Amino acid sequence: MKYDHDVIIIGGGPSGSTFARAVAAEGMDVLVIDKRKEIGVPVRCGEGLGQREVISQGLEIPRQCYSTEITGAKVIAPNGKSIVWKDDNTKGWVLERKIFDKWLCELAIEKGAKVKTYTRALEVLKDTHGKINGVKLSHGGREPYDIHAPLIISAEGMESMMARQMGFKTVHSLYDVDTCYQYEMKPYNHENLIELYFGNKIAPRGYVWIFPKCDKKANVGIGIGGNLINGKKGGSAYGATEGTIDGAAPKHLLDEFIKNNEQLKDASTLVDFGGIISVGAPIDEFVKDNCMVIGTAAKQVDPIHGGGIALAMESAMLAASIVLDAYKEKNYSKEKLFEYDKQWRATAGKKVAKRLMLRKVMEKVSDDDLNHIFNSITDHDLEQTMEGKFAGPVAKIIAGRPQLLGVLSALLPGKK
Repeated sequence: MKYDHDVIIIGGGPSGSTFARAVAAEGMDVLVIDKRKEIGVPVRCGEGLGQREVISQGLEIPRQCYSTEITGAKVIAPNGKSIVWKDDNTKGWVLERKIFDKWLCELAIEKGAKVKTYTRALEVLKDTHGKINGVKLSHGGREPYDIHAPLIISAEGMESMMARQMGFKTVHSLYDVDTCYQYEMKPYNHENLIELYFGNKIAPRGYVWIFPKCDKKANVGIGIGGNLINGKKGGSAYGATEGTIDGAAPKHLLDEFIKNNEQLKDASTLVDFGGIISVGAPIDEFVKDNCMVIGTAAKQVDPIHGGGIALAMESAMLAASIVLDAYKEKNYSKEKLFEYDKQWRATAGKKVAKRLMLRKVMEKVSDDDLNHIFNSITDHDLEQTMEGKFAGPVAKIIAGRPQLLGVLSALLPGKK
């Protein structure tokens, strides 16, 4: 059949726009559609981004796209003990997402991609043989219309409605999400460090973050286990959509934290919002005939802190390289596209798996155990842990508290 485009990308966030830029630069006819009236709005994250992925793509972020530069991270135990981690791996930015996301889309447009906002995907289209060949769209709620392409990319984020229509299992369990609430606050004096506060009384199965911004501002937020409501277990599997989870429980805990923080208790709030983030395992498969899922829609998110921007951009570049090869052959079969799935799980996927294992282990330790852990390790041990090298740090911890061996042994080589 005659197609309108070579590829249709649903979602204009970091994964969708990065993918669009990469394939449009090589001559593919690309359409990106986004349901929002404005790319990057509303902002629904802490806005942190490490520099590694940006540098690896040869990008230079314009000054207007970020609020402030980050030099490192300060991690704080329940008893107030802190570890400061500063090296090349901790450098980055706290972004202005609404400007950053739009910039990424503009880069794609400059390479030849076409972007349509306020355009919602309603239905995945199939031919008489059941082969996916397009999407039914509606611009601004107007009369739906069909548009066709041999390849459809879901870069929808948490909602992932079209991905589910394509047959991907993107439903989240409450256990595999964090419910979050965040304020932008002022004034807050900072040292260009991301601050992360841990403790079951502060944020059960999660943490409070303070991400510094320019002009003495900061994003102050909290994420807690989605299966915990005021510390009680509850809930069941659900399809993650906007507004699915009430933000009242995390908001209450965040307000308590702010009330007890000397700097924040008298600060003003400029923005507040709630939402959900994925902190579980990636979906079982990323590709089918004529379609792929990338970024947060594929649950390609760091299970420790819920950050997804860098992983979204990295995954999009990998997916683009596989699609460009398929484009040369005009072959978008699952067999051809599966190289993306295979390569991701052998690279970024291994890191994500180790982070998920660490998250599940840390859920089992008490605040007193956390205090012991912070007293036992150094910034170098923290770096090793985040790189998935657990043996050295675990040895230090259990040397002073052998009873933790049963919990931490899951992180040791040969254990699952």
